[in-house]
Amino acid sequence: MTLTVLATGPLTTVQDRGRPGRAAEGIGRSGAADRASAALANRLVGNEVDAAVLEVTAGGLAVRADAGAWVAVTGARCAGAPHAAPTWLRPGAELRLGPPTGGLRSYVAVRGGVDVAPVLGSRSTDLLAGLGPPAVAVGDVLPVGTATGPWPGVDVAPVAVPTAGELVVALLPGPRADWFGAGTHELLTATAWQVTGDSNRVGLRLAGPELVRARQGELASEGMVRGALQVPPSGQPVLFLADHPVTGGYPVIGYVADADVDRCAQLAPGDVLRLRG
Repeated sequence: MTLTVLATGPLTTVQDRGRPGRAAEGIGRSGAADRASAALANRLVGNEVDAAVLEVTAGGLAVRADAGAWVAVTGARCAGAPHAAPTWLRPGAELRLGPPTGGLRSYVAVRGGVDVAPVLGSRSTDLLAGLGPPAVAVGDVLPVGTATGPWPGVDVAPVAVPTAGELVVALLPGPRADWFGAGTHELLTATAWQVTGDSNRVGLRLAGPELVRARQGELASEGMVRGALQVPPSGQPVLFLADHPVTGGYPVIGYVADADVDRCAQLAPGDVLRLRG
């Protein structure tokens, strides 16, 4: 069976759990920005958690099933679409996601998984590296794989809607905190950082007071991971998400705890992030 794409919204990509273990080759992991929501969508339709799903940014996706299909939508709750529950699409029926009422990214799983061709072992679209399938476009016909897993026996998953407006997450010490002056940590954790419109799957750009370096000079490029809080010369921190670069030459002042990075991926421009540590 297939899904025909009628509308994509601002951005829809295919994502799975990414390409782990290839950083030494210069290849980032990528994968779903909100891993927990993507895995939940798969479990609701009886897929393995690494099956490919559609990651929908700010709603607007519309697809038509050419044959009957079970689907589930998780992550950001979108107007007009069933949420966190297995839903039957009869042949020719359409699934349409309106604007999110909470959160930014929604995940659409179809039983059998989105079966586009893998690249280096993953079906994920890495926007920074240009790996994987291109972003989903109107008119695309997405193949669906064969379902093999058992049904979970769940009618609905009682999960909370992603935090809207303000999110508080745990901050862990970074390896280059000593590149900043006294009081910088207190400033970092006392500030209501605003997510800017320049944010994307690579990272959240945060606006607030300038974090001033106490140490100048060049820093040799170091390995980067999801959740790293890097401070470029502007003094405005960047929190790396799924499509982060493999290396970076600006100091990392801290890390957001891994379990919280998924929650950060649901922040929209204008939302507030507070770091506690």
